[in-house]
Amino acid sequence: MSGLCAQRNWVCEAVRRLNADFNRSSDTHLIRVDLPGFSGQQLYLKDESIHPSGSLKHRLARSLYLYGICNGAIGPDTVVVESSSGSTAVSEAYFAKLLGLRFIAVVPEGTAQKKIDQINFYGAETRAVPASQIYAEAERIAHETGGHYMDQFTYAERATDWRGNNNIAESLFAQLELEEHAIPDWVVMSAGTGGTSATIGRFIRYRGDLSGKTQLCVADPENSVFYNYYQSGNRDVRLQSRSRIEGIGRPRVEASFQPRVIDRMVQVPDAASLATIHWLETVLGRKCGGSTGTNVWAALHLMAEMREAGRDGSVATLICDGGERYLDTYYNPDWLAAQDLDLAPHLETIDALTRQG
Repeated sequence: MSGLCAQRNWVCEAVRRLNADFNRSSDTHLIRVDLPGFSGQQLYLKDESIHPSGSLKHRLARSLYLYGICNGAIGPDTVVVESSSGSTAVSEAYFAKLLGLRFIAVVPEGTAQKKIDQINFYGAETRAVPASQIYAEAERIAHETGGHYMDQFTYAERATDWRGNNNIAESLFAQLELEEHAIPDWVVMSAGTGGTSATIGRFIRYRGDLSGKTQLCVADPENSVFYNYYQSGNRDVRLQSRSRIEGIGRPRVEASFQPRVIDRMVQVPDAASLATIHWLETVLGRKCGGSTGTNVWAALHLMAEMREAGRDGSVATLICDGGERYLDTYYNPDWLAAQDLDLAPHLETIDALTRQG
């Protein structure tokens, strides 16, 4: 068999395996959350933590592999390299194992150990470097090994088919179709690469039945440049510090972040994000990751605005990943104290927002 024929056969089999994995997976659940203080405003949480690799990034990783394979960048012997704070690397490691590829994740120093353990569980390798060096180190390793740097921060917004193909937006709005407020007033999303917010924002504009009502709000944590860029338009803004809310917030403006499809941005204090996941555990009976807290904090405030305006409707957002990966950090009182994070004032705010009057 010629080399070209063997390569084409591998591509066909790789795409089949990726599509078979998708075919084996049911859609993620949409959870209706009833809150006493919001009789006319409904909160929905789309639970992306139930994917096989445990997070929203499962969808992105599949898209990035398909993009790389179909563009000819990934073959049977390609070393795949990614820069990631954890969840994308976990998901890409999952698919690397599925395809029999070597995978190396370049992660920021201080990434949750449970995420590192999960990457290693799938047979992948990790390299921990200072947060500001993850891009250059991933590029260096890819060059050194003759591999492919996946570069989620550049390609996330173009690897996903934003018009449909069961992307996150199409799935969310399809699940809302039979609800009382089927077309939400707001969808809330936080930004890591910016790829998911780009997909949702584009899909809203693509669908005429949504574009007249639904708006996209992006919530940004501390130690992130996205909010500043959205307000100022200065793409060159940089930070030396790293976001404490793993998976979201960036020290530089990433290529996948598309501000023109966003209707509003809000900044969320890290203590508020983490207070929200502690509160959410009392509502859902389960732990969620920090980015979910960022999302829900913003969603609750939008619902409060709607209530004050006398407007009924719904707000939808995502559970990005589960909280089991963060037992040593976000759910650890000693870690919270060491980070000087006081959750009490924000828990009081949530109680005031959600309490029945």
